[in-house]
Amino acid sequence: MAKISNIRSIRTRAAGTWVIVIVETDQPGLYGIGSASDHYHAKTVIAAVEAITPLLIGREASHIEDNWQTVYTSAYWRNGSIQNTALAAIDMALWDIKGKEAGMPVYQLLGGPVRAAVPCYAHASGDTLQELEDDVRRYHEEGYPVIRCQLGPYGGGGFLPADQAKRPKNAWPQKSAFDDEAYLENVPKMFAYLRDKLGFDLKFTHDVHEHLLPHNAVTLAKLLEPYRLYFLEDLLSPEQVGWYRHVRQQCTTPQAMGELFVNPHEWTPLITERLIDFVRVRVSKGGGITPCRKIATLCEWFGVHTAWQEGGDNDPVNQMAAVHLDMVSYSFGIQEENHFRENELEVFPGHALLEGGYLYPNEKPGLGMEIDEAKARALLNPDLAAKTFYMAEDRRADGTIVRP
Repeated sequence: MAKISNIRSIRTRAAGTWVIVIVETDQPGLYGIGSASDHYHAKTVIAAVEAITPLLIGREASHIEDNWQTVYTSAYWRNGSIQNTALAAIDMALWDIKGKEAGMPVYQLLGGPVRAAVPCYAHASGDTLQELEDDVRRYHEEGYPVIRCQLGPYGGGGFLPADQAKRPKNAWPQKSAFDDEAYLENVPKMFAYLRDKLGFDLKFTHDVHEHLLPHNAVTLAKLLEPYRLYFLEDLLSPEQVGWYRHVRQQCTTPQAMGELFVNPHEWTPLITERLIDFVRVRVSKGGGITPCRKIATLCEWFGVHTAWQEGGDNDPVNQMAAVHLDMVSYSFGIQEENHFRENELEVFPGHALLEGGYLYPNEKPGLGMEIDEAKARALLNPDLAAKTFYMAEDRRADGTIVRP
């Protein structure tokens, strides 16, 4: 069997926020790829991969579980986002290698498909209700079975112009202020409008992106109950997930949570106590295919579903890893869609195909995709890649940060 001979990373996309890890073996031409992308910490993740590499050189590439457990405990402290991302990329690459050795797609190695393709939910938005309605209709006509609905950016409907918010006389500079009550007023109105115009045949989701104070989050979930959402996403921040018990006591609005989760202690009680309906861990932040397969199995026993997180900062390799899990998991619920530019997709021959609201893997061995390293490097803009990126800094009227 093949042994690991080298592990290296490639930064790509214009801003260098995609990190693709290549695990090479002592068998000529046999290698695997994995996603270690982190929009805010690309250089840090690369350093983590480099630190792990000496530990794995010479080990059996086929010993995926043992390699995962070895790396997981190798730094003593564990379940951090950076270490998880580096570990996930290597894990994906090892599954890619195993599939190539077996001559089978990863989803066949994991037990074979339980569905023909992977249904996705689209991201519809608009600065006005009419614009949002038009965007929803567009995605519905494309074939998407579920559509996320947002008024502008995350927190849209809750922002007040700075000069209209009741701010202190020594207020810090900011263009707008997030107001919980405005959000509680406008988001239910948004869904009332959409249901009036489009009826109840369409399935809708909404992403709160954790902007609300916990007691107001419970209120929103209750207010949205008449509009029968497919799910309400990230209603609470990871620090306040205990409030999901109050949500369950108050209403039946389905809950999706987990985009920021990296630690099993975060998602395990939510699943086993049936406090959420969809778990939304990003495969690379959860540690890769190996642990996320276990999350999906845990979900099955408790009637919870998966909705692996994607988002615009993610890459086609992580998306494909999610698709392989989606294809084999009975607990699968829906997959978040992601769109890429044509020149970005050209870097990854064999990438998943998004068509008519469904993602389709191929029948090639492993993950089913390769990487064109020359095109990957050509995408990189050195000036953009030198920049540091930070999450949006939303604030309330008094200046308090809103946790995303």
